[in-house]
Amino acid sequence: MERAQKITVEVPEGLLARAQAASGRGVTATVREGLRLVAASRAYSDLRALRGRVKLSSAARLRADRD
Repeated sequence: MERAQKITVEVPEGLLARAQAASGRGVTATVREGLRLVAASRAYSDLRALRGRVKLSSAARLRADRD
């Protein structure tokens, strides 16, 4: 498990309220999920940049490779 870091952040009340309403969770869980989404969006962006440049094997070929 990653080491946690305690931080203090000023967040607009309305933004936090909307984020908590969307997540259905408390402040800490909502902030953690938001940070995960920001990190994931970068990874997705990098993958989209590769679109059309990388040829993926079909599922059948992948299964055949395991045999």
